[in-house]
Amino acid sequence: MATIMNRGLWQQYSRIGHQGSRAFREFSSSATLFSGHNRWSTIRHDKAKNDKAKSKERQAVVKDISSATQMWGPDPKFNPRLTLLLSNAKRAEIPKAVIEAAIARGRGISVTGQALEQVTIEAMLPFSVAVVIECQTDQKARTLQDVRHAIKDAEGVVTPTTYLFEKKGRIIFEKKDGASPDDYLDQAIEAGASDIVTGEDGRLTIFAEPTETKQVGENFSKLTGLNIEELEIIWDPNKETLVEVKDEEQIKSIEDMLSTIREDTSVRDIYLNTSREF
Repeated sequence: MATIMNRGLWQQYSRIGHQGSRAFREFSSSATLFSGHNRWSTIRHDKAKNDKAKSKERQAVVKDISSATQMWGPDPKFNPRLTLLLSNAKRAEIPKAVIEAAIARGRGISVTGQALEQVTIEAMLPFSVAVVIECQTDQKARTLQDVRHAIKDAEGVVTPTTYLFEKKGRIIFEKKDGASPDDYLDQAIEAGASDIVTGEDGRLTIFAEPTETKQVGENFSKLTGLNIEELEIIWDPNKETLVEVKDEEQIKSIEDMLSTIREDTSVRDIYLNTSREF
């Protein structure tokens, strides 16, 4: 009887061992599935990052189109700057409707011909980041509601923040090899500029009082022969109140917030008091 019992136990043990072996093999195969999941997550993450970059680039091109239209008119035949920007927009695959809206915005109207109104929204985002959002819209109440809702979703608070910035006129000129602010200091002073610097791309940039921006830009252009490429009114953050954002999770969080806010088609500019550019 003992022999029979031992044999039965041995058969049962063999079956368990066989099932355990199969379970082990199944577990090994599940690791492959998990690896695939990680790969898919990486692909999704990269795609989201690329989408954000494209969204930021698209907003910059659209903004430049509006600016060029405002300065030199909507007809590309008489506006070389606009011709170049339209070519860039086509290369960036920006929809025709978006381009037409940008040109209309530069003329101060919507695509339906209604006058646009300037709307400024101030807020404090997480991590003590102040933001000023400039919009152009023909539906002020709706724009205020939508943008404020986006800020709330980002766990921000609508509150005065412009005291942390200085409103300035900024004029950027065509790139000229070897151009130094020191070489054009006298012309900048004569033109009425408050400051002159060289941007990261090597283009000369001068600053002026907001109400005198266009006149100062044209004066400097006549004195130097340099063509204006960009002219706008900006909110420049005060250097003593800049916020440093170094943590990768915080950077990603801010980028996600800005991506959501930029989805509103009335948003023209977003200014932050951060030491790094977003």
